[in-house]
Amino acid sequence: MQYLQAASRRSLADARERLDSDLDGLDEAAATTLAAELFAASDLLAAEPTLRKHLGDPAVAPEDRAGLLRSLVGSRLGAPTLRVLEAVVGARWSQPRDLVDAVETLGQLAELAVAQQQDAIEEVEDELFRVGRLLDREPRLRALLGDSTVAAEKRVELLDSVIADKVHPVTGRLLTRAVEAPRGLPLDRAAEALAELAAARRERSVARVRTPVGLTDEQRDRLEAALARIYGRPISLQVELDEDLIGGLVVQVGDEVIDGSIAGRLVAAEQHLPH
Repeated sequence: MQYLQAASRRSLADARERLDSDLDGLDEAAATTLAAELFAASDLLAAEPTLRKHLGDPAVAPEDRAGLLRSLVGSRLGAPTLRVLEAVVGARWSQPRDLVDAVETLGQLAELAVAQQQDAIEEVEDELFRVGRLLDREPRLRALLGDSTVAAEKRVELLDSVIADKVHPVTGRLLTRAVEAPRGLPLDRAAEALAELAAARRERSVARVRTPVGLTDEQRDRLEAALARIYGRPISLQVELDEDLIGGLVVQVGDEVIDGSIAGRLVAAEQHLPH
């Protein structure tokens, strides 16, 4: 999701609260429907700039914007979706375009809520991260999946050939959505952003770990605990194998990088050698 200015960040936070309130009373099927309807609303807002402008116009009273929304799509949406969208259009946004990204994010969160209900959100987070890393290593595949000159259904077929029956249904639906409506993001970055959203849904920050060998469960637990002590919040590890490191770890949390790899130490030592 693009960077939001302060007003839009506050409005999105309020809309997320409305979404969570509605999700509390929904079963998995209803939550899946809510997500699909939010994605459809995001598509409508993306395709109709005039409508987007009217629904995001701060000069128009919030109740009038909500009334316009109900008159246009109220009969085609479930009550939970309509309540969430009314919260969106009734809020103040820094620019009308933010409505598209906000509703898209709410749809993604509704999908992740389904994974939470199934106790599978950690699995979904890991799968999204791994798909993002795969696509980062496979630029040809990434380019094909993002080729806007090819019909969306063909690109989805290609995605299915890569992930079919290998990922959780929520992972599949989120990645399919990212192919169908990329919103300017290549699929590798979209997948990683979704993984971070899943971690945030679990109230965790993301630590990206590069290691030359796989970590045992005990090693992962110790590293998570150590990073949680350092940063003062729960941490979700996203681990990538990198044989070039030789040994040790490289850990990135936000913009901060902790380079404990042998390769990193060799580079640092070389920089201090006399020339």
